Amino acid sequence: MAIDKVKAYLRERGMDGRVLEFDTSSATVELAAAAVGCEPARIAKTLSFHVGDRVALVVAAGDARIDNPKFKAQFGCKAKMLAADEAEPLIGHGVGGVCPFAVNEGVDVFLDESLRRFDTVYPAAGSAASAVRLSPDELERCAEPCTWVDVCKLP
Repeated sequence: MAIDKVKAYLRERGMDGRVLEFDTSSATVELAAAAVGCEPARIAKTLSFHVGDRVALVVAAGDARIDNPKFKAQFGCKAKMLAADEAEPLIGHGVGGVCPFAVNEGVDVFLDESLRRFDTVYPAAGSAASAVRLSPDELERCAEPCTWVDVCKLP
């Protein structure tokens, strides 16, 4: 199960015990915010895109949206999200639990600048009923190798 893979991955990085598991779904920003008990913007949503022959995960604040011109300038192509049935085989995590940890080969991780305005963010942890409490710096360390980008816009 992907959540067990994520827990082991985080344990190796000194983040043991950071995974939160819920009795209800946290598969969307709104559901995750309700489960965690925080504002939706603090949910670090992981968006998955086809970029050439690779997959790019962009982790962004819950209230951020992809800015298409910025995305094209960064990646050299239009933003084309993975289909729901592609997520698990290509990334290693199913829809609702996609996170930047313990991902398959051929997956590149990018953290959007929209996350830096918070002291704590909550990405998923490999299941549709989980999250991880991390600072943006901890997120960066746990998601390595990753790159900070500016490809989103805020409301």
